Amino acid sequence: ESNFEKNSQLIQGTSVMEAPLLLPGVKHVILVLSGKGGVGKSTMATQLALSLVEDGRKVGVLDVDLCGPSVPHLLGVEGSKIHQCDEGWVPVFVDPAQRLAVMSTSFLLDRSEEAIVWRGPKKNAMIKQFLTDVVWGELDYLIIDTPPGTSDEHISVVESLRGLKPEGAVLVTTPQGVSLDDVRREVTFCRKARIPVLGMVENMSGYVCPHCSECTNLFSSGGGEALAKETSVPFLGRVPLDTRLTQSVEGGKRPVSARSSPALLSIQRVMKEVLSRIEGGGGGGSASNSVEDRTESGTVDTS
Repeated sequence: ESNFEKNSQLIQGTSVMEAPLLLPGVKHVILVLSGKGGVGKSTMATQLALSLVEDGRKVGVLDVDLCGPSVPHLLGVEGSKIHQCDEGWVPVFVDPAQRLAVMSTSFLLDRSEEAIVWRGPKKNAMIKQFLTDVVWGELDYLIIDTPPGTSDEHISVVESLRGLKPEGAVLVTTPQGVSLDDVRREVTFCRKARIPVLGMVENMSGYVCPHCSECTNLFSSGGGEALAKETSVPFLGRVPLDTRLTQSVEGGKRPVSARSSPALLSIQRVMKEVLSRIEGGGGGGSASNSVEDRTESGTVDTS
């Protein structure tokens, strides 16, 4: 019997469906959504979390992409194991100061390549257990990284969080038309589910040369901003493809400074836009879209 099977049996025979939501110490909840896979949703969720930590917040990341949990890898804690205490599951902490906590099905697997073959009801029960039995402690923000699309998992999260009234959702898209069509459906889902939309991010918006910082539009540009305007959703900014950020993420590390990564600087500005909508006055202003602004602004130390 695998470690995952042993852990997943915890949800059998329990009253998770009727259990009250146990997030007493969490001040704000943000959902990160995308209409399709491969648009950088999990990368955006983890980098937003890191930016919030660097801004002085205490943050948790809940990875409910049950069949493709990538958050632990992106935060450099893949292979970690969760533990239980009297109150429930203890999340994995990314940093020694314990300002960034993570919970994911990846921690329940014996091997990273192990597949999770579950039907909807069992997935829903696991999500509800994540939302009720994880001992997050005091958090300023809980970021929930959801699967792509509008599936059972999304409905479970929304139903479970209904009494908590989450702050809203950040929608991630790329400039291409096929991605925009899918994220348009995501906007419709949010409105039907009565989830406030904090804004839309256009990811992979151009490629920044690591040598000259020139930005080339490999796909297209401006599609996310146009869709945000069309659907009356706030536009949070564009984030370019950046090899420096990609290499650091793949290695489970963070670039030394925002100056070394135009994409990271753009994500930090997206974070400030989100804060301005939640806390009021925090960050303010529109996220800059120019490569010159992204590469010449002040350095933010992230070491």
